[in-house]
Amino acid sequence: MANNKRIIDEWEVHDLEDNSLISVSVVHNTERGNKSLPGIQVICAGKIVNYEPIHVERWACQATKANSAEYLIEDGSWLVHDDTYIKHVLILGNLLKAKIEIKVRSSVKPVIKEYQLPFLISNN
Repeated sequence: MANNKRIIDEWEVHDLEDNSLISVSVVHNTERGNKSLPGIQVICAGKIVNYEPIHVERWACQATKANSAEYLIEDGSWLVHDDTYIKHVLILGNLLKAKIEIKVRSSVKPVIKEYQLPFLISNN
């Protein structure tokens, strides 16, 4: 079976201070990772974060060990400044979610969007 991709959402955050633009694309895939199960990709600022069962199980395990309901995916995030950042987060719960949080200098609050993952894991 071929992997079918479908765009779930596309959005942008514009920083009026330096006229920069951060684009986000969220894509549903029918086959992700070694198990060829459904998952999503978040493409933002030249980085791709794959939310597929094997990765998510590992992240959920790390969050559980830290006694946290959220896991910051540091590899895919950009956290150089306090007033400008991109955070990719796994949210644990009955339904797993991917959260993208983007803060630019010209905004008071970050833009936050969440997407339900198309699978469950046994750790949850």
